[in-house]
Amino acid sequence: MLDRLQGIVLRFEEIESQLNAPETYGDPALVARLNREQRELTPVTEAYRSYRQRQRELDEAKEMLSDPDLRDMAKEEMEAAARDLSRLEEELRILLLPTDPNNGKNVIVEIRAGVGGEEAALFADALRRMYMMYAEKQGFSVEIANINETELGGIKEISFVLEGEAAFSKMKYESGVHRVQRVPETESGGRIHTSTCTVAVLPEVDEVEFEMDPGDLKIDTFRSSGAGGQHVNKTESAIRITHLPTGTVVECQDQRSQHKNKDRAMQILRSRLYERKQEEQAQAVAGERRSQVGSGMRNERIRTYNFPQGRLTDHRIGLTIYKLDQVMDGDLEEIISALTVAEQAERLKAGEA
Repeated sequence: MLDRLQGIVLRFEEIESQLNAPETYGDPALVARLNREQRELTPVTEAYRSYRQRQRELDEAKEMLSDPDLRDMAKEEMEAAARDLSRLEEELRILLLPTDPNNGKNVIVEIRAGVGGEEAALFADALRRMYMMYAEKQGFSVEIANINETELGGIKEISFVLEGEAAFSKMKYESGVHRVQRVPETESGGRIHTSTCTVAVLPEVDEVEFEMDPGDLKIDTFRSSGAGGQHVNKTESAIRITHLPTGTVVECQDQRSQHKNKDRAMQILRSRLYERKQEEQAQAVAGERRSQVGSGMRNERIRTYNFPQGRLTDHRIGLTIYKLDQVMDGDLEEIISALTVAEQAERLKAGEA
């Protein structure tokens, strides 16, 4: 591990030298690449430098043990340094875990109403609101690509893009089945109703990463429409793209022009096919241990929102919290942090460090 760390610090110092060289600024693409690599290496470099500094302080404290007047102080310093070194070593093990190559990407979030009729559609809208409020807290920009609303204000399905630094690393644990238990506004008897929604979180994939054969695509245009006359457009600016080999269909009608709708629909289709390819590869090596926390399979029930008790339970890690109102207002950081730590612990236990 120390050899890897020393190599990372050397590379970090090389990047600093390159960025300070006048000739580097004649190449904006190189500057952007170096800055990105420097950001990735900074946490490891800083932690390793802290580790080395604490090691030196521990050695100095050991030398003080021979002085009777300084012995007690030296012992206290040695104990404190040993604790810090243990903490920093664990931190470095986590930082050296292989990173998900998608972590730094923007994400496409797709929410679909599942079992439960109109109540499921209303819950889908509540999830949309929750994620958009979370995105605002994180400084992500939000762009709706497609939405299919119901007459009562619910959502049958919605696709939207979150753009921001490391958006996928924050949102990737949200894929799966979300279950809600609450008394619907339309339920006169006050009975608790259970319904579900599915959430898919896809990394935004560019053309270089995943190519599509134009001959495999059927592209149709149609007029935008929505419940209650929303999103109505007199021109055929909405786009529907069908990937013929897989039957995957993507619609986009929320952009202002046909060209923008087509670009966004192609982006979503590319990301869906990329995810499909990854799932097929994962199934091909199904004998390998798969992380329960980070699997993100759409058919897995990951979370229950119990409104009568104000309780949220994440079934993957057994986390239960009693502040559902704050969660539905976009306060997701406690849950996401717990899932991140749990996945890191799984990977460390599996010896991936």
